[in-house]
Amino acid sequence: MKFTERHLGSGEESIKEMLKVCGESDMESLIEKTIPPSIRMQNELALPKALTEKQYLDHIKEVGARNRLFRSLIGMGYYGTVMPPVIQRNILENPGWYTAYTPYQAEIAQGRLEALLNFQTVVSDLTGMELSNASLLDEGTAAAEAMLMLFNARSRTQQKNNVDQFFVDENVFPQTKAILKTRALPLGINIVFGDYQKVELSSDFFGTLIQYPDSLGEVNDYSTFCDKAHELDIHVGVAADLMSLVVLQSPGSWGADVVVGNTQRFGVPMGYGGPHAAFFATKEKFKRNVPGRIIGVSKDKSGNTAYRMALQTREQHIRRDKATSNICTAQALLAIMAGMYAVYHGPEGLKYIANNIHKQACYLANKLDELGIRNSNKVFFDTLCLELDQEQQKKIKTIALEQGINFRYFDDGKIGISLDEQTNEDELNKLVEMFALVGEKEFKPFILNGFDNSSVLGEFKRVDSFLQNDVFNSYRSETEMMRYLKRLENKDLSLCHSMIPLGSCTMKLNAAAQLIPISWPEFADMHPFSPSDQCEGYHHMLNTLCDYLKEITGLAGVSLQPNSGAQGEYAGLMVIRAFHESRNEQHRNIVLIPSSAHGTNPASAVMAGMKVVVVACDKHGNISMEDLESKTIEHSANLAGMMITYPSTHGVFEDKVLEMIELVHNHGGQIYMDGANMNAQVGLTSPGIINADVCHLNLHKTFAIPHGGGGPGMGPICVAEHLVPFLPSNPVVEIGGEEAIPAISAAPWGSALILQISYAYIRLLGSKGLRKATELAILNANYLYHQLKDHYDVLYKGIKGTVAHEMILDCRGFKQSAAVDVEDIAKRLMDYGFHAPTMSWPVPGTIMIEPTESESKQELDRFVSAMIQIRKEIEDVETAKLDKLDNPLKNAPHTQTESVSSEWAYAYSREVAVFPLPYLETNKFWPSVKRVDNAYGDRNLVCTCPDVSTYADDSQDLEVSNSEI
Repeated sequence: MKFTERHLGSGEESIKEMLKVCGESDMESLIEKTIPPSIRMQNELALPKALTEKQYLDHIKEVGARNRLFRSLIGMGYYGTVMPPVIQRNILENPGWYTAYTPYQAEIAQGRLEALLNFQTVVSDLTGMELSNASLLDEGTAAAEAMLMLFNARSRTQQKNNVDQFFVDENVFPQTKAILKTRALPLGINIVFGDYQKVELSSDFFGTLIQYPDSLGEVNDYSTFCDKAHELDIHVGVAADLMSLVVLQSPGSWGADVVVGNTQRFGVPMGYGGPHAAFFATKEKFKRNVPGRIIGVSKDKSGNTAYRMALQTREQHIRRDKATSNICTAQALLAIMAGMYAVYHGPEGLKYIANNIHKQACYLANKLDELGIRNSNKVFFDTLCLELDQEQQKKIKTIALEQGINFRYFDDGKIGISLDEQTNEDELNKLVEMFALVGEKEFKPFILNGFDNSSVLGEFKRVDSFLQNDVFNSYRSETEMMRYLKRLENKDLSLCHSMIPLGSCTMKLNAAAQLIPISWPEFADMHPFSPSDQCEGYHHMLNTLCDYLKEITGLAGVSLQPNSGAQGEYAGLMVIRAFHESRNEQHRNIVLIPSSAHGTNPASAVMAGMKVVVVACDKHGNISMEDLESKTIEHSANLAGMMITYPSTHGVFEDKVLEMIELVHNHGGQIYMDGANMNAQVGLTSPGIINADVCHLNLHKTFAIPHGGGGPGMGPICVAEHLVPFLPSNPVVEIGGEEAIPAISAAPWGSALILQISYAYIRLLGSKGLRKATELAILNANYLYHQLKDHYDVLYKGIKGTVAHEMILDCRGFKQSAAVDVEDIAKRLMDYGFHAPTMSWPVPGTIMIEPTESESKQELDRFVSAMIQIRKEIEDVETAKLDKLDNPLKNAPHTQTESVSSEWAYAYSREVAVFPLPYLETNKFWPSVKRVDNAYGDRNLVCTCPDVSTYADDSQDLEVSNSEI
């Protein structure tokens, strides 16, 4: 069977039935009504013939075999690790975890919320900080977020005096320094690089960043530096290695204000750069400034403990142009894996791993010292910096490559060696033998157990306890760990249970055949800074994917570096900025953004140093041509460009898109197209056809990378010919255009491991399959429109009466007629076994529905029946058959516990509450908690695992670990 038939939810008979409901004779007539003919693609996409799943797996195996998998001891933030099989099988390879959505609907996300709370606890405990968020994208961007947070948190005096200097120690990782440069430039932050021991701090600085251990592996005493900084009201940021903090004093103990880093070595493979969960921990006083998401503890309506996303109004898409960050997608799936690594090993297991790494590093240093090779690091955790000349380095490099080993090589002859969890006695013997051979010294194999480990940590050794919560001390056997993971999984609704009809989020099938190879060592275990001749398979896949994306978008160049959609927005805007600067038009800093745009659009524009001017939409949801013309004329001299989403966030293919773009171009602006809705374009039209200059692609939407409960994502950018020279670079690997902007993400190709999922998606569908997927996505949305339009008002439609791949139902009238708002509808849908559509965006009081092409007609009909039944329940409130306060909508969701309780306090029956439609009697998903009290959670912010005593008496308030907001 063709993969297209596996991916598409409906067969030909179902398609005919849906077309009939839509009043269409065939698919082409529907598409003609939906997409303006002026932008229709005239030719079929020039892509390879579709492969079967077996053919693809054979093909990608051959591609992977072209990678030469060396043992990489390069370090620089990426290390060998061991993923526990129980985590690999039950999380990474389990659709119950990887197909779930961001936990906005807490009642059906308690499992991953608990898992993310575990992650936050690990980070807070090891860093010695008061709170942590639920992950960021990578260490470099987390460091940049720390810089921006400290910049925005400057005192009034500092702001008044325009204090803009940020000190960065020279021994911070090079990729982090590059990202800091990128982020600082548009915001007017002046970065000063230097030696932390020699810098003359003054009141001209607002913050600093140091590395612990530093890039060379040295563990430095920063306490005096911190004291001096704090005396001058300067905040201290630290980029730290989380594994080292198991045995090193925590940064919080010696004065850090914010600590960032990467959790990769907590059981997540290097993956040629990602995805990995970065961490961000800080003091409680910065809680209102922390980027990304924080998971908190609250209560549900019955007073039971419940988890939720705390301070949700902090989300950047809500703040829009007031945002201090554009973070949207994080790395939830990887954060869950890293947190569970700590749960499985516990504090004693982590100590064993970290001490073993350190012990072997000490042993290697001693053995090399016996050979006359000096390690310049006096105090170190896992990394040696060997003082050799260039001739010695050359000899070692030759032998190391012959032995299949990568070291870090410095220009002055030094060699860096970073040991890790995979290092063992045999490897140590091999390393020492190599250096003995070069020095023509005698080598005798040794037994590591015979070495009396004298740690070099001394006063830096950690003595305080951590991870004392029960969850980190209960699951040592695989049986118990498996059951714990399954208990959490069973609390969460995912694509395993039902369609997730989120508008603009495109929750489609993440096919098993596309995901299987990401666990293969030839892809998973590659270091991102490995020599290029070892990565031929990766480069073939990446370059071919770029070619495919260029063909699909109709654009000339691609950067795969941005590792989220918001990062793609930012990268695209920085490329536009660089283009204008190359033409001596630095003054062009105005970006026009429609009022309906994704909230990350204005947030990204602000991060890129641009000023946002909002363009109004008309009553039909289209960009107002009159207002656009007025704004382009008004800002013509300073116009940098316009950001548009196509089809629009209102679910409409605007027929005047070519006129809009021509208008902006005529005034010197560039067009940035948000690729969030590319699922309605592929094979039918393209950004190139509509004359966009740059677009980003949400690979976790259109191109099938799983959402993973809130990440990973990827947001590569595609650009027109004139913007190719400005594509982003990397300080370690040569990449990017001739006039490249600095790095956007830490790794050259972002989260390269998961790029093969999108590569697989394209290879498995081929040109015809991609087009058919787009057509069916549009058909499914129009089918839902026709099935629901007599029950709900559909807010926007195209000029010929169709919707694109999504639509907006107007629920605002229910507030007045029945005291029912969209949150009530969302919670009631849980009782019917569905995740809510996107709520109150882009229009407050509405829901936006996107079915995707992967859902069958049967599943669409099940959703329709649920929505119609909910409308009947609203009508029963309107006609007073149900009480305005005591009704299934207001009390939703209903849990299994209350449904079997001897007491039933509601005026309606248990059957109405939990089995309102027949299909639920045999296929029921039970929310694990009642409606969560968000206000309580914000007033009492608890964002680490509460003590076990917290759960002993639900009649008492939760123990509060941070002060009341």
